Amino acid sequence: MIDRLRKFWRAGKREEGERPQAIDKRKRPHNLFEAAAVYVAACAEDDRDQMDEAAGWVSPEALSFGVSELACRAVIALARERDESPRDVARTLMGLPAA
Repeated sequence: MIDRLRKFWRAGKREEGERPQAIDKRKRPHNLFEAAAVYVAACAEDDRDQMDEAAGWVSPEALSFGVSELACRAVIALARERDESPRDVARTLMGLPAA
């Protein structure tokens, strides 16, 4: 159901000519954290078009740094929420046995 709504929304935006991100892009440049957030969310949703768009906003090195920073912040937030160590949370997320 959500995938159908997402496809419908995207189709409507293409008919209008531009997606909201393209409009924002002309108003101001994207920073590396915004690019990383959009890129990672697009990866999670398997949205190749959005991944490619976000990857074009900043240099590959900046995107890599942003994705790394996002991963660190996410692990810290999950560790606090679960009252576990960041190491244990990271290993669990990667499917590794507890250290």
